[in-house]
Amino acid sequence: MNALLVKICGLTSVRDAEACRDAGADLLGFIFHPASRRNAAPEMVRAVHAGKARKVGVFVEQGPDEVAALAEAAGLDFVQLHGGQDEAFCAALGAEFDPGRIVKVFWPERYAAVAELQPDLDRFAAHCSYYLFDAGTSGGGHGKSFDAGLLAGIAPARPWLLAGGLGPDNVAQALLAGPHGVDMSSGVESAPGTKDMEKVRRVIRLVRNGAPGRPADAE
Repeated sequence: MNALLVKICGLTSVRDAEACRDAGADLLGFIFHPASRRNAAPEMVRAVHAGKARKVGVFVEQGPDEVAALAEAAGLDFVQLHGGQDEAFCAALGAEFDPGRIVKVFWPERYAAVAELQPDLDRFAAHCSYYLFDAGTSGGGHGKSFDAGLLAGIAPARPWLLAGGLGPDNVAQALLAGPHGVDMSSGVESAPGTKDMEKVRRVIRLVRNGAPGRPADAE
């Protein structure tokens, strides 16, 4: 995986999603959490023509059966577990939904030391195809910047994406941490759930034109 992935999350309309697709986004993110200002309806998500991009559903509180049902209803390619779901949850979901289509989120700030994060990464490796490291200690889309120093010394067994307040002004710095992809929401918006397409295009240009390549052993 030498090409870095760009995920635009918190999409709330077909128009914005397809505009992000046309701008070159690899992953289109939709939040399935009623409490979120960016909550998306399954029928809207299904109506999006993703082309070569892939649809990712973000889940916080639903049970495994409901996640699998919503993934089917919305036509998702991946599900992102953004609520601290445990191994039993992941195993139950994996029985219905290919683990190769699961993104597991971690908040490194929850851990007192990297040595405490590494065992969790190792335990969940069998249950997902990607990790996502987010800022803060829960939730997402809050605009808080991620401290990449929190990842010093870890050895992720899966490709990983970086999230947390990313946008045109700081994505280049984030890439120095060596992620396999970046995930953006509030940093490319004009209002919650409404994407600023000039920011989206700028950030994708920055990733495509200025990103350091992944080493061969990261594939």
